[in-house]
Formats: sequence, C-alpha cells, structure tokens
Amino acid sequence: MYNLFLKIATRYLLKNKLYSFINIFGLAIGVASFILIMLYVDYEYDYDTFEGSEDVYRVYMDYTESGAFVPGDAQAYNLSGPTLKESFSEIEEYVRLVYRSDVIFKYNNTPIDGESGALADPSYFDVFHYPLLVGSTHTVLRDPFTVVLTESLAKKIFGNTDPIGKSLEIVLYGPHSYTVNGIMKDPPSSTHMKNDFLISYATALILTPEDAKPNWNSNNRFTYIKLAKGTDAGLLKKKVMDFKVESLPFERHNIEPLEAIHLHSDKPFEAETNGSASRVRFLLAIAFIIIILSWLNYVNLSTAKSFERAKETGIRKVAGAQKKQIILQSLLESLLLNAIAVGLALMIVLGVLPKFNNYIHKELSMDLSNLGQLLPIFGFILLGSVMAGMYPAYLLSRYTPVKALKGKIHASGGGLIIRKGLITGQFLATMVLLVGTIVVGKQIGYLQNQPIGAKLDQVMAINGTIMDNKPYSLILQDRRILKGELKDLPFVKNTALVQTYPGGGYDELSSSVGITFPDGTRDNSRVWYNYGVSPEYFEMMDLEFIAGKPFAETPQGNSNNIVMNEQFVRHMGIANMEEAIGKTVKFWDADWMITGVIKNYHHFGLKTGIEPMMLRYNDTGRNIVVKMDQSVLSTAGMNRAISQIESKWKALFPDSTFNYAFLDQKFEAQYNEDRAFGEAFRIFTVLAIIIASMGLFGLTSYTVVQRKKEIGIRKVNGATIAQILTMLNRDFVTWVGVAFIMAVPISWYVMDRWLEGFAYRTKVSWWVFALAGTIALLIALATVSWQSVRAAMSNPVDSLRDE
Repeated sequence: MYNLFLKIATRYLLKNKLYSFINIFGLAIGVASFILIMLYVDYEYDYDTFEGSEDVYRVYMDYTESGAFVPGDAQAYNLSGPTLKESFSEIEEYVRLVYRSDVIFKYNNTPIDGESGALADPSYFDVFHYPLLVGSTHTVLRDPFTVVLTESLAKKIFGNTDPIGKSLEIVLYGPHSYTVNGIMKDPPSSTHMKNDFLISYATALILTPEDAKPNWNSNNRFTYIKLAKGTDAGLLKKKVMDFKVESLPFERHNIEPLEAIHLHSDKPFEAETNGSASRVRFLLAIAFIIIILSWLNYVNLSTAKSFERAKETGIRKVAGAQKKQIILQSLLESLLLNAIAVGLALMIVLGVLPKFNNYIHKELSMDLSNLGQLLPIFGFILLGSVMAGMYPAYLLSRYTPVKALKGKIHASGGGLIIRKGLITGQFLATMVLLVGTIVVGKQIGYLQNQPIGAKLDQVMAINGTIMDNKPYSLILQDRRILKGELKDLPFVKNTALVQTYPGGGYDELSSSVGITFPDGTRDNSRVWYNYGVSPEYFEMMDLEFIAGKPFAETPQGNSNNIVMNEQFVRHMGIANMEEAIGKTVKFWDADWMITGVIKNYHHFGLKTGIEPMMLRYNDTGRNIVVKMDQSVLSTAGMNRAISQIESKWKALFPDSTFNYAFLDQKFEAQYNEDRAFGEAFRIFTVLAIIIASMGLFGLTSYTVVQRKKEIGIRKVNGATIAQILTMLNRDFVTWVGVAFIMAVPISWYVMDRWLEGFAYRTKVSWWVFALAGTIALLIALATVSWQSVRAAMSNPVDSLRDE
C-alpha cells in the first residue's frame, strides 16, 4: 500500500511541475535560511561555554556616578581575585589575565609576529576547562619565564619537533628567553579568550614589579572566579557588591556570568568586540518568520490544488478508499515534497556556508561535531512539515463523493477567513521586515556620514614591535628622528607622535579614577580618559580650538600641558571655555595646566556618547601618524609612498616589524558588524518577500480556480478585462492595506527599541512606512496580476462548458 501511495505521490508531483517547483523552491529557501540563521544563533549563544562554564564569573568594578553605582570597565584590580577568594568561601578559585597582542616570537633567529595571548595565574586550567595536551596543570604557569603554547603555534614555531623544554625568545616588555613547559588545544573561535599562548603570571612580577605586585593602584587585570557547585550566584553577587575595600571608597566589585559576556556586556576595555543580544534576537525572529512563511505557502498552494483534486478524491472514495487512507496519501505527498526541499536546502547551506562565514566573520559548521545543535533544528523542521501537511490532507478527506463528482465543492467561509488571515499575516511580516531593512540601512548610513569633528582621510599610522637591543631612551630618540625624516618626504604634509587616535579602542587610552578640578573639588565619580600626543597632532587632525591653543614643547622635551575637549570642561562646571585656560587639574600625583579647549569630536564613533577627554603633551607615543598630500591619491602612488615610509622605518629599526593602518578605514571598521547585520537583514528580507509572493501566488491560483465560471459569465455579459482585473485584485489590495495598518505600530516599536542602542540615531520618518507599504503593494499587484490577466483574457466558452 505504501509503495502505491509513494508512486501516486511521485507521479502527481511530476505531473504538476509548476506547483511542485514553487512549493519545493519556496520550502528550500525557507529551510536553508532557517538553518543558516540558527547555526549563527547557536554559535552566538554557545559563546564561552564548556564543562563547568556556568560556574565561572568575571569580576569587574562599579563606579559612582551622580551618587549611584554604575558599571565600570571590564577589568578589576591586581588584588581583586585574591581578596574575594579569601573573603568568600563560595569562591573556589580565581585567575588573573593580562592580555597582550601582536607579540613576536623568535626561534633559531626566525621571527613569528602577530600572536596574541596573556600572562596568567597557574589556576588558569582549573577555572577554564580547556584541554592541556602536554604538560601538567600542577606545574605549568608556575615558574617565571615559562610559556604554554597552543598546538598550532607550537607547530608553526617548532614544526614536528617536540617543543617541551625548549627555549625561545619572546618580545614582551623587551626580548627575553622563555621555556616551553606545556601545549594546550587551540581555543575555539567562540570564546573571548583567544589565547595563542600563556605566560606565567610570575614573569610579570619580575618584568613589571610595580604594576604586578599586590596593590589597589590600577584596575588592569581581567579577573575570573570559579564558584563552588550549588552556590547561589545571585546571593553571592549581592554579597560581593556589599563588600567594602577601604582603599576604594568610590568603587565596588561586581560579577557577571562568563556565558553572558559576549552578548550582554559592552564595557570599556573588553577583551574583544562583543556581540549583540538584540542583533541575535532580530535574526532569530527573521528565521522563524521565513520558515513559517514557507509552510504557510505550502498550505495555501496545497489548498488551492485540493479543489482541482476534488473529483480525484471523489472517485477514490467511490472505489472504497477510507478517510484515513486519503489523509495518509496526502501526508505522504507532503513529506516527499518536504524531503526533496530539505535535501535541496542542505545542498544550498553546504554550498553557501563558506561564503556566509566570510561575510559574517564567523566559523560556523554543519557536521557531526555539532550534531547536538543540529538535531533540534531538524526536529523543528520535521514537526513543522508534518503540521503544514495536516490541513490540506484533512481538507481533501472531508469532500463527499457526490459533491466532488458533480463539481460542487466550494470553500467554506471559515476556510476563506483562515486563508485571508494567513496572507494578511504574511504581508504584515514582510512589511515589518521591509521597514526594518530601511531603518537599519538608514542608521548605518547616518553613522557613516555624520562629521566626527576630525579629518581622518589621507592619514596613516605606522608602528611596529621594536626588537633592537637598544636602551629605551635611544629607541625614543630614533622615533623622533624618524618623525622628522618622514616629514621631509615630498608627499608628506605633517607628522606627529601619538599614543592613539580616533577609532582606537579603550585599551589604547590611559585612564585614572579620581581627578582634582581647578576649584579643589576631587571627583572620583568615574574613569577619566586621556592620551598623549605631540603638538602637531591638532593641526594634522583638523581639531578645532574653541579656546586657547595647543601646548608647546619645553626645552626639556617634556610638558605638563593638556588640552581638554569641551565635554570635559563642562563636566568641571565651567560654562565659559576661555575661563578654563591656564587653570590646573591634578591626577597621577601631578599638576597639569590647561592650555586649550577643542571642540568635541567622536573618538569612539557615533554608537556611544562623547566622553570627557584630555590630550596631554607626550612625544613618546608608539604610533607615528603621517598626513599625506593629494599627490598619492592613486593606488600606485600610495603603494610607492608606503614603500618609501617602510624603507625609512627599516633603516632605523632593521630587526623590527612594520605595521600601518589608514585612520579613516580603521574608524569605519567599527561599523563592520552593523554593516554585516544590515546586509544579512536585507538578504533575508528579500527571501521573505519571495516566499510571501509565492504564498500570494497560491491564493491567487485558488481564487481564479474558484471564480472561473463567474469570470466567464461576467465576460459574456460584457465585462471588460480592466473590470475583471479590478474585481480579482480588490481583495488582495484590501489585505495588503490591513497588513500595512497593523505593521506600522509594530515596526515602529521594534525599530525604536533597536535604535535605543545607539547614542546618535536617525529618525524613523513617515516616508519609511510609506515606502515599505508601497513596495509591498507593488509586489502584491505584480504577483496577482500575472494570473489575473490570464484569467481575464481566457475564453469564457472554456470555463462555461466545464461541468
């Protein structure tokens, strides 16, 4: 029996090629989109998860602001971990990490650069259950100048030779020799602790004793704690926040789950750029919208075809077929069609996944290694497929043989309402997605096109890791010499030495808690950021002075002059910027005189508000910024210029790396995630529109079949093609209008909530809704008109003689 049903189902699908193609293609698009998005969502939610990760928390500091505590940055103090473990029995272990990037390794005089890792306590492998492949967790990371390498880095340095016990040079706080005493598995891409190596924390006590010894001086340690099993984390969090440290009267400790950092933490000094929970929720909603739309399309198309198959069902019932057999036959057709669609979807996913990974900068995979994640996805697809096939099967089984054979099968009022409701729902979802696509694109364009208060075009920053065995004072002198030599190049307008520049991260800034204002008031309410620049920086970046002037270099080559942005001056309670000039503020146990006030500029982009910022005199910055003139605008000209700059660098630092970046490109890079999200939103919205159009095509087919004789009678009585088109399209336009009315408040609310995540945001203008509604209406009319025109132009004789 089942073989017979399968043959009938196969023959029916082959006979009705257009119906089969639309259904299979629509389902395949929906399933493929759903799988791709769910792989991404699972990847994001799986971030920083491993055995026991639910018991690991990160320690960070809260600061006082306007009399209340607010979250500070992502790091804690040197003493935070040991103190909390000693004070709370619920804490089993702690580990401190000091991250370092672009570290150079040398073995047999062969340099390997660009590696990132951390100095870590010996408890690292007790807190984080990442496998140690070679070595003992009881001995690694205990002695000074020992290092643990990842499997891939060990192979890159030593090849197939056993690295344990071997020495290599690492340029970190100067070049030093380290002994390899452990090999660890490469960390997964879904972790914010992407360490290529780990150096013993005891090394820092020797190389940077003032910073590494136990103190409450600076919060520059990533600190993680492991809780005892069964600990009430909420209660411990409250106890930690209530814990007082006498040396920190304006701060308090706080903790957050390790698993929540990636999607829910966006603090200064994060180890990497984190994800966005709202972005994941948006894509998750799109995934369900797309696959549900594809199932609704199947229901609509199958329902439309069921009226054409009424006579077939009647004949089968007369021949003795039972109701359950008809349902089973219809379900088998549905499962066969869905199986073909899922197979096609898997081929699509496997084909586009590498490009999708490059597009979103992730490492998603679909193989046996993540079978546990895939099973729920395919289980949901199977359940939805069965549910989608139930209604058409039930509808076919209800037809009575007498009515079916006489051709008197008509849709019930309730069935029409359901199908109209489905189409309205489809276009409601489509219009919400259209509004979202327009608003996301508008917001990203707004961020990119707003002036930031500084000119970054034609400005290049160069730096590198200095491996020359020179005293630090001579290296600084060589940097100043290089700055002058670069300025003498014919295509260079100006040069400056800087610590960082617009587009740089928080980790490139200096910071302090506590500052004394000119009126003697000490403010410990927040972290105050500053960075060092040489005097030429202001003219080069076109930073506009509201009051005063840039600081001037003293004969001693040093100066305690600072320039503030207007946000800082206002925060001090000074309304007239001129009044700030010549006044003194105190931090880092030194007095700093204000020589100028610059107009606010966006150091971190427009996603966050403008921070109070100080630019202090300093000519020891590791970056040399170079302003080019218009003569190097061409690619060839720029390549020649970079080559000449590199030659100058290598002449002074022959054994060092050379890196460069264009400031405008680096500044724009902070919007890469938003741009990728906008593109993904746009692509999946287009797919949703295609699927919704297929659903409308299905309902149009159903309507034309049901009203075939009515159309014939109207034409015989003189109705024109335009009148028939108006009659057929009127209902669809009404449904799109109802969907538009419902979509406006929903989409406004959703996008307004999304825009709340930006300090500077575009407006959700009225034309956004009008444009989305117009696009939806045009899509509906184009989809409906193709079949409506065919019905209106058909010969009425063909429909009237069909009894």
